[in-house]
Amino acid sequence: MLRRVDTTWFMLSALFSLIGTAVFVYGRKQRTATHTIIGLALMIYPYFVSGTLALIGVGALLIGGMVVGNRLESD
Repeated sequence: MLRRVDTTWFMLSALFSLIGTAVFVYGRKQRTATHTIIGLALMIYPYFVSGTLALIGVGALLIGGMVVGNRLESD
C-alpha cells in the first residue's frame, strides 16, 4: 500500500538533507568532528521522522548543536 507523502515534509527533508551534505563535506575538508557528525545526522534523520513539526524541531536542534559545537571548538 502506497502512503501519500506530504509535500511540505518532503521539501523540508530534502532541504535538511542538502544542508547536511554541505556541512558533512565541510567537516571532512576541515577535519572537524562536530561538523562531520552533525552533517551525517542531518542527512539521515529525515528517514526516521514522519511528522512535519518533528522534522523541523529535530533539524533546528541539530543545527543549533552545530553552532554550539562550533563555538566550543573555536575556543
